[in-house]
Amino acid sequence: MTDDATNGATAPSAMPDHRPPALCDLAERARDYAEAASSANTRRAYAADWTHFANWCRHEDLPTLPPDPQVVGLYITACASGARSVGGRANAVSTIERRLSALVRGYAQRGLVLDRRDRHIAMVLAGIRNTHAAPPRQKDAILPEDLLAMLDTCDRASLQGLRDRAMLLIGFAGGLRRSEITGLDAGRDQTADGRGWVEVLEGGLLVTLRGKTGWREVEIGRGSTPATCPVTALETWMQQARIRRGPLFRRIQAQEPGPMRLNDREVARLVKRAARAAGLRDDLPEAARADRFAGHSLRAGLASSAEVDERHVQKHLGHASAEMTRKYQRHRDRFRVNLTRAAGL
Repeated sequence: MTDDATNGATAPSAMPDHRPPALCDLAERARDYAEAASSANTRRAYAADWTHFANWCRHEDLPTLPPDPQVVGLYITACASGARSVGGRANAVSTIERRLSALVRGYAQRGLVLDRRDRHIAMVLAGIRNTHAAPPRQKDAILPEDLLAMLDTCDRASLQGLRDRAMLLIGFAGGLRRSEITGLDAGRDQTADGRGWVEVLEGGLLVTLRGKTGWREVEIGRGSTPATCPVTALETWMQQARIRRGPLFRRIQAQEPGPMRLNDREVARLVKRAARAAGLRDDLPEAARADRFAGHSLRAGLASSAEVDERHVQKHLGHASAEMTRKYQRHRDRFRVNLTRAAGL
């Protein structure tokens, strides 16, 4: 196998080497646009999945190139069965489907085609779904009373505490994904890696975001009290940290905000840490408690607790369908419509 088969790099272009400078520049821009079609997290996951596949092929002395549906069918079987060659741990169906998508993309980057509909892949994948598919395990929603308890665990006398309070409140009130929280800038067009920016207005906070389906605006109104107001929390953080441009939420270094943007995984760590400190789900063992909360817990909390028409929640979260919004509403509307009684029983 060549190095290109294992390191996730794209194949050399079929264009001749004597291209004029203008065409070379267009080719470079085209590669940049193609990369921007997916998020950094997706690109990292796909690169890791390709490496996982290449390592398995090397272990089994099988070729990665050209694409062979029979080889891919054996690979996803190994992933589903937890074979030693893939680490000895069975992958979830969703992980296997992501790995398969990564292979399709990896081959496409090399100018090759992997047909997922080939019977050697499609039939094996269908069998894996029928055998191993399980209902999704949703994280617990952070409800308003939970959030208040979590806010009390944040030190108001430290920059980190002020930052964490602002992140929790903005994440909850905005119904934001963790990458959307950490991707915010203090203003428009300030960084190359920003995913949006904030504007503090008289009535609240206007958040402009670049999401999966394009740009959208999220309005975060002012709270009823300064202690729980997301706008006040953000203004306090920005003032104390002296942030006027660039990344909004940053690492704290030697009691000072550094220049680097927080990684989005820090949102999940913050939610888990604050939930544990607040004693949420203390009926569970420590390890199980940590697994109940994640960055999406804030987003699910708003969807589950906002007593407004569902279409407003759907717009706020940026969902294309009401069905997706309902997945975030933890048991909120169960049995509201009782067809048993409606049928006369």
